[in-house]
Amino acid sequence: MEQRKFGSSDLYASAIGFGTWEMSARQYGHIDAGEATRAVQSAIDQGITLFDTSETYGPYHSERLLGRALGARRKDVVLVTKVGFTFMDDPDHPGQAKIQDRDSSARNIIEHAEGCLRRLGTDVIDLLLIHFHDHKTPHEETIAGLQQLQAAGKIRYYGVSNYTAPMLAACQEHGQLTTNQVGYHLFDRRVETAVLPYCRAQGIGFMAYGALAFGLLSGAFSPETRFVDWDWRSRGDAFGLPLFQREPFLRELSAVERLKALAAEHGKSVAQLAIAWLLGRPGVTVALVGMRNERELKENIAAAEWRLCADDCAAIERILADEGIPSYRDVELVT
Repeated sequence: MEQRKFGSSDLYASAIGFGTWEMSARQYGHIDAGEATRAVQSAIDQGITLFDTSETYGPYHSERLLGRALGARRKDVVLVTKVGFTFMDDPDHPGQAKIQDRDSSARNIIEHAEGCLRRLGTDVIDLLLIHFHDHKTPHEETIAGLQQLQAAGKIRYYGVSNYTAPMLAACQEHGQLTTNQVGYHLFDRRVETAVLPYCRAQGIGFMAYGALAFGLLSGAFSPETRFVDWDWRSRGDAFGLPLFQREPFLRELSAVERLKALAAEHGKSVAQLAIAWLLGRPGVTVALVGMRNERELKENIAAAEWRLCADDCAAIERILADEGIPSYRDVELVT
């Protein structure tokens, strides 16, 4: 597996990262904990060195599951998690928590980082991210809190998630970010306008989540697909874009069928095509992919060495244009 450098830092990790939002159990369809654990172990065997999670996934469920799954192999990986929220008791699920509000104050992120360390069963987090800025806390305070954790040896590097270029610039006045993690895939190219160019210019790594467009580019959906009401995709919205609303959904499925045929010409799947396209985009450090079992893992890893040629990339662009798939480059990120 190719190892890529995060911007101007000395942090390296696998080009494909193991995303664990799908392991949240309450937000993303059914998850078999045993299968997920075997996928984590197998991923390390096959060269994946970056595992990404968050205290919000569940909340807490993905961190706990990942910590148990890594076990003694924690030392072999780059462990990424995210903070920046407060939580409350969930009246619909006694004994469980739900997100209350954003809070990227120094006090809150320091306190919550301790919880992440406990749940992940580790002494240090390799890369801690602010999940979303709360728009109330000055960036200077947030960066100061992250630097305090770094000085205490609780984290090795710090960064942000879902930050715009102006927000990144405000942070850079007070410290050097290691990465920005934002959604990026064939059906959402908003970051190409300003975020990716800024990261490249400032030596900030870029982690792309949603590599398979939250399942749309997996080839597993059909016009008859329906999501259970507690699956976030049932709302139709995907981080400010109408990807799961009926008309866009049908256009995307039509595009996927043609992308499948293009991938098949190379003996590949549409998921592998989507991952290979993303890994070939300038400035992308890591493509995060959710992998809930070994079958998904093997398929995704096989995309790591595929390099799309110029003709393939041009064919992809034609398919998207023919099917009326917008790039959304002129749409603001949801922050």
